[in-house]
Amino acid sequence: MTKENIARAPEPPETSTFDELESNVQSYARSFPVIFDKAEGPYLYDENGRQYIDFLAGAGSLNYGHNNPYLREKLIEYISSCGITHSLDMHSKAKEKFLHTFNELILAPRGLDYVAQFTGPTGTNAVEAALKLARNIKGRHNIVAFTNGFHGVSLGAMAATGNSHHRGAAGLPLSGVTHMPYCSYFGDELDTISYMEKMLDDPSSGVDHPAAVIVETVQGEGGLNVASTRWLQALEKVCRKRDMLLIIDDIQAGCGRTGTFFSFEPAGIKPDIVTLSKSLSGYGIPFALTIFRPELDEWKPGEHNGTFRGNNHAFVTAAAALEHYWKDDSFAAEVREKAALLGEQLRDIAADYDDELVKPRGRGIMQGLNCHSGKLAADICRRAFRKGLVIETSGSESQVVKCLPPLTTSREVMLKALGILREAVKEAVESYRPGASRAA
Repeated sequence: MTKENIARAPEPPETSTFDELESNVQSYARSFPVIFDKAEGPYLYDENGRQYIDFLAGAGSLNYGHNNPYLREKLIEYISSCGITHSLDMHSKAKEKFLHTFNELILAPRGLDYVAQFTGPTGTNAVEAALKLARNIKGRHNIVAFTNGFHGVSLGAMAATGNSHHRGAAGLPLSGVTHMPYCSYFGDELDTISYMEKMLDDPSSGVDHPAAVIVETVQGEGGLNVASTRWLQALEKVCRKRDMLLIIDDIQAGCGRTGTFFSFEPAGIKPDIVTLSKSLSGYGIPFALTIFRPELDEWKPGEHNGTFRGNNHAFVTAAAALEHYWKDDSFAAEVREKAALLGEQLRDIAADYDDELVKPRGRGIMQGLNCHSGKLAADICRRAFRKGLVIETSGSESQVVKCLPPLTTSREVMLKALGILREAVKEAVESYRPGASRAA
C-alpha cells in the first residue's frame, strides 16, 4: 500500500445505480461510499484501484482473507471437474469430505460428540433450527437470551436479539424469549448468574421454565462484551441443574476468531447445541451449521429444511480450510499472538485518553475501542476510511470501533492499520473534545 493511496481520500462513485435501484435497507454501503472491484488477502480495492486494509472482513466471514489462494485453487479445481453444485440434502462426495474432516480435525480432538444439521446458508437459520429443536425436545416454549445479544433478524432469532433497531422492524410482537443481564451488565455490582437463578427459582417471577439458554461468549454486534470463564461455567451449571439446554452461538466468535476454533473451549464447557456460519466456508460462501449431541437428534425427516442446505462449493472450501489451517495448533497459536499484539496496540492508543472517552475491550481478534458516544465512534471510522482502513462500529449505541481483520493478516499490515486507527482516533477526539488527550 503506497503513501499516496493512504493519503488520498476516496472519490465518490460516479454512478447513481445503487441509489436508484437498490432498497434503502442497505447498510454497510453507507459507511463505505465507494464501488469495490477486487479483493485479495487483507485488502479491498475500489474501481479506481485505491487500496484499503479490511478490518471488517465480511463482518467476520473472511477469517482467511479475501480470495485465499489455497481455497481458491481447491474451489476452481472442483468446479472445473464438474463437481455437483446443488444437492439439497442428498449425499455428495463434497459433503462426505467436509463431515469427515470436521469430525477428525475439530470435533474428535476436542472430545465433542455432535451430529451436524445443514440448515439454510445463513447464521439466523442455524439459530432458528437450534431454538426450534430445543423447544421440541423439552416441550417448552421459553428461551433465555441476554442483553446486547445478536442472533439474527428472522423472527425467531430476532426475538432472542436485544437490539431495539432490529427488533423494531419485526412488525409484530416478539415472544417466546426472556432476556437476562449478560456477564458484567451491571459492572461488578451484581452477579448476573445469581440474579438469573433467583428469577428461575421464584415461582412468582413471571419467568416460564425455559427450554434452553442461547448465548455468545463474545458479543460481536453487541459491542465486544466478553463473558468470563467463571460466568460461562456457572451458566452451564444453571442449565444442567434446571433441565435447560445450553446453546452457544459461535457464528461470529467461532472458527478461530478468539484463538481457538470454538470460542467456548478455554472455559472447558460442553454446549448441547452450537451454531456456526460466517467463516465456516472459509471463502465467504454462504454456509451455516447447527451441531448438537446425538441424543438430541429428534428431528423427523424434513422438519427443518431449506433449498440451499446443500452448498457443495462451501463444503469444498470449508474442508480445505480445516485441512490447511487446523491440522495442528500452529495457526491457532499465530492467531493468539496477533490477538495479543492487537490488544497491546489498542491499550496503547487508549492510554492517551480518559477511560470515559476511549477504552479498549474485546477478546481474540475481535477487539476494539469503546467510545464515549456513537458519534465519536462513527467519526473515527469515517476518518479511518478516508485514510485507507475499512472498519465499522458495534454496540447498543454503535459506540464501539470494532477490529475484525482476517486472521491471516500479517503483523506488518495489522500495525499499519492500527497506525491509521491511531491517527483517526487522535483527529476525531480533538474534534470531539479539544484537549482531552493526556499526551497533550
